[in-house]
Amino acid sequence: MLNKNISTPPLKKGGKILNSIKIPYGNDFLLLKINKGNSVDHILPNDKGYITNKSQKMLIENTLNMYIGRGEDNLFKNRHSVAIAVNDQTRPIPNTIILPPILKKIESNGMKTENITFFIATGTHKGLSKSEMQKILPHKIYDRYRIKVHDCDEKRNLVFLGNSTSGTPIYINKDFYFHETKIVVGHIEPHHFMGFSGGVKSAAIGLGGRKTIEKNHSLIIDPKAKMGIFHENPMRKDVEEIGKIIGVDAALNVVLNSKKQIVNAFFGAPYQVMVNGIDISAENCQVEYNGKYDLVITSPGGYPKDINFYQSQKAITHACSFLKKNGVVILIAECRDGTGSGSFENFLLEKHTWREVINEFENQQFKIGPHKAYLLAQQLKDHPIILISEMKPELVRNLLLTPAKSLSDALMKSITYLPAKPRIAILPYATHVLKGKSYR
Repeated sequence: MLNKNISTPPLKKGGKILNSIKIPYGNDFLLLKINKGNSVDHILPNDKGYITNKSQKMLIENTLNMYIGRGEDNLFKNRHSVAIAVNDQTRPIPNTIILPPILKKIESNGMKTENITFFIATGTHKGLSKSEMQKILPHKIYDRYRIKVHDCDEKRNLVFLGNSTSGTPIYINKDFYFHETKIVVGHIEPHHFMGFSGGVKSAAIGLGGRKTIEKNHSLIIDPKAKMGIFHENPMRKDVEEIGKIIGVDAALNVVLNSKKQIVNAFFGAPYQVMVNGIDISAENCQVEYNGKYDLVITSPGGYPKDINFYQSQKAITHACSFLKKNGVVILIAECRDGTGSGSFENFLLEKHTWREVINEFENQQFKIGPHKAYLLAQQLKDHPIILISEMKPELVRNLLLTPAKSLSDALMKSITYLPAKPRIAILPYATHVLKGKSYR
């Protein structure tokens, strides 16, 4: 077990300790002490305010009364069933605050409790236990409403709706599709290849069939399938089209700061919610730092963002945008659930170099899981990556990463790759940071 209260010596000995920086790790922190002899930038999201706990319920209630875009008149009129898609445990959505007000609005329009269904949008993630479902949904909701956990491989529970313009076969959760009103609930933040999360993605991907998700994610090789690119991102365009074909009526999305506190909320036509929300998200995430760094010490931001490596890898994407070529990443991620993907893990077995990963991926049919191995190999091509986690060292090595048992150990291992006076950046909340004018 990792010592979570460790303090680490500076890369360059001597000089005054300037301060200590807490780096999220699971539900705790690692402590990094900074020495005056080092060139270190502590890069934090802008986090321009948040809504106080007492005002969050009022914010959501007010948001639900300010529908953005067209379609509100037909949201509940002459309709007899409502489906609500919510994210699984890998997303830090404050459902205890968000869901009661929307249920109040739905039921005030005459909808019966028995005709409201929650769909947990797992995408290709694993199924959920009862205790995991109860962590996602407040007890009063879990005990009262119908709840379905999506399975992307259960063909009898999928309906085929044709192909998108990009050729994506659209398979969607049948039960969700045949509800008369379809609502998605989630959050908007930078995503490492979808541009931004949020909107209809919770249904188009989260409730999609495996063939749908694989075809959409095969667009990852497009140079515009990048973090912070929304309007020109082919993967995101495909998702928006799928959402329209499914007939998602409305989205309730929040923007969170790095501490998982609500900054703002939006309700309305899904695309308009995204357009409004990503402006706020980008404003809270964009930072200006000149030049590139030799070493980036980073974290996804703690649990649940570091629940497994599959999710934690997003922090590497953000870190790499700050690095010089051959610059080093030290990733601090608990990964209590291991890699998070058997197909990702198996694809990397018996591979010894990033070249082998890229060559095999590019010469086989696209599959979910290996696509993240491909992305990791692209990152390893330019950057040594050292991982501090709860995973066994041999498993970390199988991922072509360098395991470290502590911050001190990670820093010692990084020295081999660094110049005499390295320029260092610390990104404790990497997934909430966009470098420069990344958003478009």
